[in-house]
Amino acid sequence: MSNETTLNNTVTPVKHPPLFSRWGVFVLIVGAVLAFFMSQLLGIYVAGTLLLPAVSSSSAGNIFFFGSANGTVVSVSIIISWVLLTALSVSTVHLKGGKIRRYLALTPFSLTVAAGMFGLLLLFMIGSQALTYLLDKSPLLFVDPLYESVSSVWLLILAIVIVAPIYEELVFRGLLWSAIAEQFSEQRGAIIASIITSLIFAVIHLQYGLYEISTIVILAFIFCYARIKSGSLLLPIILHIINNGAAMWQYLAQVT
Repeated sequence: MSNETTLNNTVTPVKHPPLFSRWGVFVLIVGAVLAFFMSQLLGIYVAGTLLLPAVSSSSAGNIFFFGSANGTVVSVSIIISWVLLTALSVSTVHLKGGKIRRYLALTPFSLTVAAGMFGLLLLFMIGSQALTYLLDKSPLLFVDPLYESVSSVWLLILAIVIVAPIYEELVFRGLLWSAIAEQFSEQRGAIIASIITSLIFAVIHLQYGLYEISTIVILAFIFCYARIKSGSLLLPIILHIINNGAAMWQYLAQVT
């Protein structure tokens, strides 16, 4: 009798079935990367056509060439990418029958965990800055033409510091991380998802060199660790915003 009572009172954790097969995950990764670049190209084309009257009637090549070097066009294109990729991520989960908040980890997080992750990010930023200085690197050199041509520096700050981190985290530490992690056991899945998404996240930053990409890999691992420790995507988003904000503040301090 006592054994039956113990058995009946045992709570077994609910294991949600994966939304995607392993082949489906591969297709999702390829599709997400393509969507990432296509949304940026579409954003530049649309914003360039609307904001650059002198080239709006020119070829698509001219629009991309002039638009990709214009701060206002790039800023608006980032906002367009945010709308498109957010809609794509949410609709993908919805169409597969998943719960959006759970699957994308849009849940509250512990302030204690957040404090620890803020400390880890601070250590990374200090170390990265010291190494950048010692190696005489200029990781934000690509911002120069954008800063010089943007109609309002606040628009550029909004796009790079706030908007870009939101949709990048939603795609990489949200949708792709969950899709990969659910294919394995909890601990193994977290490790594999963190490695794959961090490498892809770093490689897609084509505006950087090899040194900068290597630091982005480490930064991406920190964001993944924050997702694992907190169980929430919101904390990596905040950490990403803080990192971009610190980098932008440093850049503006140098040029003004």
